[in-house]
Amino acid sequence: MLDRIKLGKTNMIFKDIIGNDKNKELLKQLINTNNIAHSYMFIGKDSIGKMLFAKEFAKAILCLSQERPCNKCKSCIEFDTFNNPDFTIIEPDGNNIKIDQIRDLIKKVYERPIASNKKVYIIDDSNLMTKEAQNSLLKTLEEPPEYATIILIASNENLFLPTIKSRCTKIIFNKLTNNELKNILHKEFNYLEVPDIVLKIADGSVKKALNLQGKEKEYEKINNIYSNIETISIIDAINSKEELFKNKEEIIEILEYIDLIFFDKINTNANYIECMRIVEDTKDRLQKNANFDMTIDNFNMTIWEEINGKHYRS
Repeated sequence: MLDRIKLGKTNMIFKDIIGNDKNKELLKQLINTNNIAHSYMFIGKDSIGKMLFAKEFAKAILCLSQERPCNKCKSCIEFDTFNNPDFTIIEPDGNNIKIDQIRDLIKKVYERPIASNKKVYIIDDSNLMTKEAQNSLLKTLEEPPEYATIILIASNENLFLPTIKSRCTKIIFNKLTNNELKNILHKEFNYLEVPDIVLKIADGSVKKALNLQGKEKEYEKINNIYSNIETISIIDAINSKEELFKNKEEIIEILEYIDLIFFDKINTNANYIECMRIVEDTKDRLQKNANFDMTIDNFNMTIWEEINGKHYRS
């Protein structure tokens, strides 16, 4: 009976968030039992709801009522109006999170709570912390004040120092299913008809799906080219670069989609494994500012040769 009463305290939490139901129950249980750790690591693909979970979890931690979050107490009201002094989100400054940002966070961590009995800090894209920033944070993770909880949100846990990972409770978030993704796009963004090609490319990511809206025809053309690379002539393969040139600003996302196409074709031809390596190499070259035209020309030629087994270059 006591357990049912406790669970009732959080019966409304996460109700508007779609997906990752097991994590909802886990986080509810932590709140109900008041078993809140000092540091968490929320790991999963980008744009699948990790920040939504982290904010809702933070609001419940800070709530002053037994029914958490109550949405009525001073802490909840200030949280909803972005004015809660005991809640802070740290985001990348440019391409990374710098040591000075973490030093500022540490100073604030050791100041007593104002509106609540707790303090919560979320570090978004925390895998972008420099090594110096991670080392600066380490001591606080080792010896946090009793009232503080730090949540690291990340898409790549391999970029963390082992000492950082070992001091956080890790919670893995699964990518959204196609049905969950469609529900979010319908409910939150009025995206009523979501083509299959968008669902495939988005791979559970809301942000990717939204970025693809209105670009379905371009991706269909790319699909037709690279799904049939073994049947087109070398001239057609060379000319197909025009589709990539037209979408130069989104070339990394397009290459990731081509990678998916090749993955699906591995069972028909093992050479597609090498094609996937070529895709990764091309992405790496472009991200290092290699000449775009030459890199794409080389990409199309190399892919065609790999699949068709003909080497015209000397």
